[in-house]
Amino acid sequence: MLDSALPLLFASLGALWTELAGSLGIFIEGFMSLGSFFTYCFMVKTGSVFASRLLSALVCAALGFLSAAFVQASKANPFITGLALNLAADGLTNTLSQIWFGAKGVLRNKVFFEIPESAASIQTSFAIAAALCFVLSAFLVYCTRFGLRLRASGLSASTAEERGISAARYQMAAWTIAAMLAGVGGSCLMLRVGAYTPGGVSGRGWIALAAVYLGFRTVWGVGAAAFVFALVERAGVTAQSVSDLPPTILLGAPSALALVFYTVSCAARGKKQ
Repeated sequence: MLDSALPLLFASLGALWTELAGSLGIFIEGFMSLGSFFTYCFMVKTGSVFASRLLSALVCAALGFLSAAFVQASKANPFITGLALNLAADGLTNTLSQIWFGAKGVLRNKVFFEIPESAASIQTSFAIAAALCFVLSAFLVYCTRFGLRLRASGLSASTAEERGISAARYQMAAWTIAAMLAGVGGSCLMLRVGAYTPGGVSGRGWIALAAVYLGFRTVWGVGAAAFVFALVERAGVTAQSVSDLPPTILLGAPSALALVFYTVSCAARGKKQ
């Protein structure tokens, strides 16, 4: 259960940061793919689990910052930019995979058979990191001036600007944090199987967006929502062995549930307005 929830925990928390800053983190899916790919690359180069995760997170954070800076400088539509980043992530990973490793498919290296840490210890370290990220995020969002101004920027950028708050800076910070957390979520997926698989994210970035609304846009609510989706995913996998339903239906259950929750949430918000 925790094994399935960890990637969603990081991705959903990242999506929450962008939501609080006033923009939907459409790019989460793409940065999870980038995090998975770069973790593989750094693992092959360094042979260190810790170094590969750290370097991958830093690369994703840097790319997220540059993307946010581009949006602010060009006044581009954040939604369209997020979709473009998802497409660019697929193209970039395929191109770099071909250049660096001579293949575009599944990437696996003998270095993964020589990792001193066991799979259980790696997942435990991810679980501890996730807990720390949630505690730190809750503190920053609800107990600091930074969090107050971030939420104010998300509620009304124009009002925040009138109060002397640079909404653009807080939105850039949110994109940077979200990209980093999505990258860590991608690292979870890659290290869990010991290989990079194109398309291995399997829509988790989109499910993370639904978790934000299912969790009522709160840090702890988002964490609970991630576990709900993980439970549905595990139930679908387990049901394959005891049910005659087509596997595609069972594996698609989390995405279908995400769509339902997102639709209901949007309808509820529309009625309130």
